[in-house]
Amino acid sequence: MAKDHGPSVKDDATYEALREDGASKEKAARIANAQASDDQSPSEKGGKAPPYEEWTKDELYERAQELEIDGRSDMSKDELIEALRDH
Repeated sequence: MAKDHGPSVKDDATYEALREDGASKEKAARIANAQASDDQSPSEKGGKAPPYEEWTKDELYERAQELEIDGRSDMSKDELIEALRDH
């Protein structure tokens, strides 16, 4: 039986499975909530944005800033890409 993680997590079983696999609390909640929503299809391929490798370092930095990634000002382009993918 899945533990109740409160109103911010819509699919407790999915959340717990993702946490057991090592996902952060934030990532697990995002995925669990997307799967619980009829408006979203998280298993389908995403949007049409180009891969991060095609972004400029400034664009990567701006995205990292939006996501409040710590240490972004000292990161190289490759480190920004890794941080964004791990977020």
